[in-house]
Amino acid sequence: MTHAMLKGSNVPLEATAVRAVLRWAPGQGSPEVDASALLLGPEGRVRSDEDFVFYNQPRHPSGAVRLLGKKREPEGMTDSIQTDLAGVEGDVGRVLLVASADDVPFEQVQALCIVLYDAGAAGAEPLTYFEIKPETGQETALICGELYRRGDAWKFRALGEGYSNGLKGLANDFGISVDDSEQPSRPEPASAPLPPEQPPVAAQQTAGMAQQQPAYGYPPAAPTEPVAQPAYGYPQPQTAGMPAPAHGHPVAPAASAAPDPDFQLPPQGPQFLGR
Repeated sequence: MTHAMLKGSNVPLEATAVRAVLRWAPGQGSPEVDASALLLGPEGRVRSDEDFVFYNQPRHPSGAVRLLGKKREPEGMTDSIQTDLAGVEGDVGRVLLVASADDVPFEQVQALCIVLYDAGAAGAEPLTYFEIKPETGQETALICGELYRRGDAWKFRALGEGYSNGLKGLANDFGISVDDSEQPSRPEPASAPLPPEQPPVAAQQTAGMAQQQPAYGYPPAAPTEPVAQPAYGYPQPQTAGMPAPAHGHPVAPAASAAPDPDFQLPPQGPQFLGR
């Protein structure tokens, strides 16, 4: 039977691996909630920045803690963290389970809760759940609960402790070095590079015409390609050696060769004889 928890209460865990599911109701104006985890050493602080598991570093180097990603379920949106309790390094005494809303106050998040499952029992009922009620509503990051050692066993404690300075403030509080230029931020989807901009077709045609224009005062260069034949109904091009006709005048005959010295006129009729 699923155990409903109150703030500050704890329950023992018999499972060797647990899946913590953050769930909230989507709605207009509701922000996106992100799950993350901090692995704390004997002094209650992280041993290095690698102990911070979040959307930019979704898996701990040991493999014991990892993000499973967001899902849309009938009950609402979820983001999940799985912890292999048997694989957590011996000098880690606590694993904080955190929710953040990208600098949006949690008063805008409806029906926020954390539900724990036995990760090794597919389809089993939840082990426990905790309905999280922010104290002021202005919190932008919340420690929902923690997994902690007691001897050789593990327990879960419901917390609901909030931070008004977001995930950055929470991480700094437990030893993560985050300055303003390195503040955790959700990565943007990669986009394909834009192709080089091509000039419009009209611009290309205009550029080609500009290249063909002769310099002022000089005749145009001779075309390098054969001249196209004129359309039907227009004078045909002249053959080599033939002068072009002037408009409205017959074509002058071509120059003949030298006269034949033996040429004689034909006999003339009486009408041509002198009188």
